[in-house]
Amino acid sequence: MNNLSSIICTLSQEDKKNFVAGLKKRNKRNDTKNIELFKLLDTDEPLEHPDLVLYGKSAKGAYHALCKRLHDALINFIASKRIEEESSKEMNALKLILVSRSFFQHQQVSIAFKTLARAELIAKKYSLYNTLNEVYQLQLGHAHLTNSVDFQEILKKFERNKRNIVQEENLNLFYAAIQDELTRKNPVISDIIERNLNLYQISITKNLSYQSLFKILQISNQVANVTRNYYEILKFIEKARKKIEVSKRVYHEDLYDHIQILYYLSNTYFRIKKFEKSAISLRAMHDHMQLQNLKYFDIFYCQYLLIENLLNIYTGNLEMAIQKLQTFDFKKYRHEEVYIHDLKLTLVVALFLNQQFNEALKVYRDFYHSDSWYTKRLGFIWVIKKNLLEILVLMELDYMDLVESRLKSFRKKYSSHLIEHDEKKILDYVNLIAFYYNNQQSIHSKQFEKKLGTLLNIDSKEEDIFAISFYAWLISKVKSENTYSTCLEYLNTY
Repeated sequence: MNNLSSIICTLSQEDKKNFVAGLKKRNKRNDTKNIELFKLLDTDEPLEHPDLVLYGKSAKGAYHALCKRLHDALINFIASKRIEEESSKEMNALKLILVSRSFFQHQQVSIAFKTLARAELIAKKYSLYNTLNEVYQLQLGHAHLTNSVDFQEILKKFERNKRNIVQEENLNLFYAAIQDELTRKNPVISDIIERNLNLYQISITKNLSYQSLFKILQISNQVANVTRNYYEILKFIEKARKKIEVSKRVYHEDLYDHIQILYYLSNTYFRIKKFEKSAISLRAMHDHMQLQNLKYFDIFYCQYLLIENLLNIYTGNLEMAIQKLQTFDFKKYRHEEVYIHDLKLTLVVALFLNQQFNEALKVYRDFYHSDSWYTKRLGFIWVIKKNLLEILVLMELDYMDLVESRLKSFRKKYSSHLIEHDEKKILDYVNLIAFYYNNQQSIHSKQFEKKLGTLLNIDSKEEDIFAISFYAWLISKVKSENTYSTCLEYLNTY
């Protein structure tokens, strides 16, 4: 049932209507329960004993058979829809190519070239480079039959398109190579993007398709998330922004990729503390989410809400962020697993910065899975942040036994991994907050101030925004200041 609910949640409202309409046409009996099951699963509330609801009695065998039929129907519907969407543009161009061949065979040269010109426009519009290759080969092969076409001009377009085909192939290799490196032990990630772009001879140009741009930004953001160095991908982000700004319009098929690119833009600008640019990209993202009858609105809403409220938190609108996150319908979007957990952790951060420590701990306790489960789905750094945040909350509540237990557990579980991955600075931070908690009378000593100064060397604009948040807590304790005010002060300074 969970799988069926997850599949159903990927459909737009229009898709759901069309799917149900299709079921009605195919149902030959009035007592078929597939539509009723679909409507039961298309809700936010978990369903207990669905066989009793459907049949009025226990009928697990019939229910599972019905689920299997509904599952198959959904898969066929989605596959047919995707095939229709993906193939229609290419098929239109291929049909024109086939027709043009027939015209050439019947010596209708002029109309054949006009037909190929239409096929070329379609293929260019959707970056169908292999289809363009067929168009240009036909044009070159028949250019001698008319004086109305320029052989050399067609040859230039043919050669340019060959380079695009090679670039698309290299882009796939670039993406796969980086993914492979990231899964290895101790990957060399300091120059991973630049090195692989050079290796596969890829450059961000005006001819790069949205799908290609999307892949580059997707993997760049993945690397930046691992390294927490979003400045490394800034030049790619800037090139992407310029490409979007000069685009006359977003094609129907590009809308999904365009929204995702705008998210990457907004997220990267946020992480490097360029909040105004982040907000501009976020507004553009929201505008595009409302196109095509809100087709992609629900798909991207969690991502949008995450950046919106991170911006609220770090631009002084803390209470607004808390209000929006506390009223968010987590059940409705429960299938957006990664972003749901990101939003919950963001709410913990917001409550913590607002000194609502008991409320923060209550939300935190909703993270009931193991750390290994979260690591697989959200990454190692996310788990580190989650554990550090819990320790700080427990310190604020002065739960001494729990603080000692969590500190001991953290060091035991993560020390070797952090040292191995050149993240000793995190361990140094843990040691400092542990020293502060257990020796608050000594935090003004020269020895402690020296250690603090060495660790909290945040006089660089490239310091990670979330790292500054953790630093701000310790600085505020030493200076007896408000953590949120200290955090905003350092963000404005650096």
